[in-house]
Amino acid sequence: MNTLFNRHRRLRHSANMRAMVRETFLHTEDLIYPIFVVEGENQKNPVQSMPGVYQLSLDLLQEEMKEVVDLGIKSVIVFGVPAHKDEVGSQAYHECGIVQQAIKQIKREYPEMVVIADTCLCQYTDHGHCGIVENGVVLNDPSLELLAKTAVSQAKAGADIIAPSNMMDGFVVSIRQALDEAGFEHIPIMSYAVKYASAFYGPFRDAAHSSPQFGDRKTYQMDPANRLEALREAQSDIEEGADFLIVKPALSYLDIIREVKDHFPVPVVAYNVSGEYSMIKAASQNGWINEKDTVLEMLTSMKRAGVDLMITYFAKDVAKWLSEK
Repeated sequence: MNTLFNRHRRLRHSANMRAMVRETFLHTEDLIYPIFVVEGENQKNPVQSMPGVYQLSLDLLQEEMKEVVDLGIKSVIVFGVPAHKDEVGSQAYHECGIVQQAIKQIKREYPEMVVIADTCLCQYTDHGHCGIVENGVVLNDPSLELLAKTAVSQAKAGADIIAPSNMMDGFVVSIRQALDEAGFEHIPIMSYAVKYASAFYGPFRDAAHSSPQFGDRKTYQMDPANRLEALREAQSDIEEGADFLIVKPALSYLDIIREVKDHFPVPVVAYNVSGEYSMIKAASQNGWINEKDTVLEMLTSMKRAGVDLMITYFAKDVAKWLSEK
């Protein structure tokens, strides 16, 4: 018998042996849970395209947050669904906007929870784009003023991290300057630095009521075919003052995650987006895959690619599964 070949299976022959040599681990601290808040009372509106995800009114938010805290999840990201929309997204930066109210409530009840504020205009504008629109064109520089104003209002409400997701050129430096001038030098920016114009966002637009009313977002979000552009975008955001870098989506962009992690010495965040969530939910409900095993494998692949944190709608489920282990 030829014994010169390598016997890699020696390290796989039992569960305990495999655990001893495992290289990548998921932790509850890795998870950021997205929450959608709506105006009104006693509202728990299911998102039809995202089984298990709801829009919640503030009176029901406390119950949701208690579950999140009890599961050991340390961070949430808050998205708002306002009752009123206009051409400039004024509810995004109103001191009594739905996100600002939610942030205040969460920080009052759970002061140790890290609350991240999604900073964008698309949920708040009647045209569904992430900035000011003129003659069918999304204007970059005029939009920056409103985004900075939104970030300051969210910081005043108690947000621990500002997460701008609009992909306007110069959005990080504009927000950094506005935060500093308002006395929020200590508030970090978690930039959606690498955000692709992806087909995987559809269910989120149901949840946030943020579909564009005309055209698409390809003039400001990135072409999914581009790799080097991701590094240019990330480099710009680092130079402008970003403290975290988000890559969105995650599953089809693991190569981009790895390159961003290799190039930049800051925490890298993957956004495990709605389409990735809904595909697994649909397949598992049809009995085609095992949901738990598939989700854990998917999130582990993101950690292996270099991710430090993950925004995922599976956060509560994963926290439960990890506690069972």
